[in-house]
Amino acid sequence: MEFQTRLGLQKISLDHVLRFPRGIIGYENKRDFALLRIREGSPFLILQSLEDPGLGLLVADPYSFVQDYSIRLNDVEQHMLHVSSPEQVSVLVTVSIPAGRPEETCLNLLGPVVVNHEARLGLQVPQSDPDQPAKVFLHKK
Repeated sequence: MEFQTRLGLQKISLDHVLRFPRGIIGYENKRDFALLRIREGSPFLILQSLEDPGLGLLVADPYSFVQDYSIRLNDVEQHMLHVSSPEQVSVLVTVSIPAGRPEETCLNLLGPVVVNHEARLGLQVPQSDPDQPAKVFLHKK
């Protein structure tokens, strides 16, 4: 099917639609999303709402930037994602680029998005580990 997205009109296979049973923080009523590649080889993707063409969150693979990042899923979250082992999921984090200040681009490590591609399910899973940084800046200050 074709969907209007932040990247223009895109063909998205229904096999690639991810269902977020709880939505995304701030957009709890939006449930169907797709991951769109910005360009080949880039660690950045758009988590695009299929219900709202204007809602596309810039996300990235945190492990491209931070090797020792870990998250925790509770039993309810594991059940919602149909997960029995860590290998079944991928983790993404939102990327913030302040207007006019691209040098302050950072990864939000407190609200990762966990995706089970096989089950086509996703959850945003807030974290509260005081030993983990809340964000990581992509440019050295």
